[in-house]
Amino acid sequence: MSSKQKKSPFQRLLSPAFLFFILSMGFSYYVGKYVPPTWTVEKVTIDAKIEPETGKFYYIYKGKKKFISDPIPLENSQLTKEAVETLNAKKESPSVKEEYTFNLETDTQGQQKIQYHSLTAKRHWKYWSLMPAIVAITLCWITKEPFSALLSGILSAALLLARYDLTEAVFLPIMASASVAGIILLYLILLGGLMGIWNRTGAALAFAEFTTRHFVKGPRSAKFVAWLLGVIFFQGGTVSTVLTGTTVKPICDKEKVSHEELSYIVDSTASPIAGIIPFNAWPGYVQAFIYVAGVSWLATEVNRVAFFFDTIKFSFYSIISVFFTLLMCFDKLPFINKQMKDAMKRSRETGQLDAPDAEPLSSSENVADQIAPGYKPNIWEFFIPLFAIIGIAIGTYLTNGSPQVRWAFGIALILAVGMALFRGMGLRDLIIGFEGGLKSVIAGAIILLLAIMIGDLSTDTGSGIYLVELLGGKLPFWILPVMLQSLTMIIAFSTGTSWGTYAVAFPLAMPLAFAVADAQALSNVYLFVSVCFAAVLNGSLFGDQCSPISDTTVLSSLTSGCDLMDHVKTQIPPCLIAAALAAVGWTITVLVFA
Repeated sequence: MSSKQKKSPFQRLLSPAFLFFILSMGFSYYVGKYVPPTWTVEKVTIDAKIEPETGKFYYIYKGKKKFISDPIPLENSQLTKEAVETLNAKKESPSVKEEYTFNLETDTQGQQKIQYHSLTAKRHWKYWSLMPAIVAITLCWITKEPFSALLSGILSAALLLARYDLTEAVFLPIMASASVAGIILLYLILLGGLMGIWNRTGAALAFAEFTTRHFVKGPRSAKFVAWLLGVIFFQGGTVSTVLTGTTVKPICDKEKVSHEELSYIVDSTASPIAGIIPFNAWPGYVQAFIYVAGVSWLATEVNRVAFFFDTIKFSFYSIISVFFTLLMCFDKLPFINKQMKDAMKRSRETGQLDAPDAEPLSSSENVADQIAPGYKPNIWEFFIPLFAIIGIAIGTYLTNGSPQVRWAFGIALILAVGMALFRGMGLRDLIIGFEGGLKSVIAGAIILLLAIMIGDLSTDTGSGIYLVELLGGKLPFWILPVMLQSLTMIIAFSTGTSWGTYAVAFPLAMPLAFAVADAQALSNVYLFVSVCFAAVLNGSLFGDQCSPISDTTVLSSLTSGCDLMDHVKTQIPPCLIAAALAAVGWTITVLVFA
């Protein structure tokens, strides 16, 4: 019996985690009940186009058309800076939360054109807005138990937002959304089902044996295969994490690669590689936030996507992160923290892939050999569904501009089931495999949903908006890239999302970079803005990677079978060093060349 089990109820009530929970809930309730929020206006310049069929104005947001409804002259807006400041002084809320406006502006060629803007009223409670994220992250560190920590963060956000009916006002609205339904479909049913079928048919084991026989000769080559697949699956984020982790876990388990090592390689290759090889949904999403009026090389969607690709050379953090994971593959990474070193020694010498007190997000059923009795595994039962996933994801991106990941996994699951039935497996055995796969990922899927839920609620509390206001002041030009990096690292770490951080930070960072370059008469404005863009992109990646409430962090732990907080603690040190080196690189670049 552990010391925790021997504690009396009174001792447990006085534990640091419980006291912190009670205090934070009390503060959250008090602020939500008695402290009026501060309102601010987020102004985004829109690249508006006319739809020929309807004659309506629209712009591209998240790869889809979003129509501009009832635009009004900017001077008639109820959401001007002065109007909102007056409301804050009176401690009142704006009657209108969103407006589309237009005004006449002069571009760099001296020509006037009508410019459209989106004005959105958003609220925050200053530093109290960070409370939900702080609660979740702090309790994750203290208890090493992400489920209760995330629930605590959600409760803190609900109290802050005065949504006291948790079921009707918090859980149901978010869980009823299409995005959450998509997550349940993809990561629980399709991913879990495919993993279960692969276990039941022995396809994953056949691939592991094939790779071991032809390519893998030990832990280093096993890790290199993981790295290489992470590069090949350059769709980024959750897609790369799921594909790589699911594919290489049997190989790395067999070669005694600790789950801490594998989760670091999977996570620190997934999103960074998407920033280096961005043939994915990222450029189409980001371009909607970087339009700046009067700048010719950001004037159209094509220009902005081209700008994204042109800034790849300044994505120092992503480049360094991918290089660091390559060094890790060959045990050449010079700065490995003690916990990672202990994990490597433990797994090599004893074969224990997790720490003794670890609580992996995937169950042992996902690792064990559960081949149906009398069934002979065939490697093509692994390769054909895998090729389907890659081909459909890339093919739909090239044809539609966005990878259809659920289509890819759905068709892969159908192929896996069809091949198993064709080769003689009974329906009952398939169902057993499918059920086992769902059981193996259900804990991780629930934590993933909670992480996304707290990210949405943190957005509602205005934590990102507050941090932008706090840190987005006037700065010397050479320090601006590092300040933008630091700002986005904090926002993404606190909210668990890089894409949400882009939506908050880019509308501030791009005009700010131009204003600083113009005020300080820089000779190479394009380079300076490119570096600032890369700093926002990469800072957000860092925060997303290292946050215990991030979906990619959870999925990296889930697919590699690692304890969530063990993964976080072993990944942060090399990521911090990569971020520091990137900061130095950006500073030198703008000092020498801008």
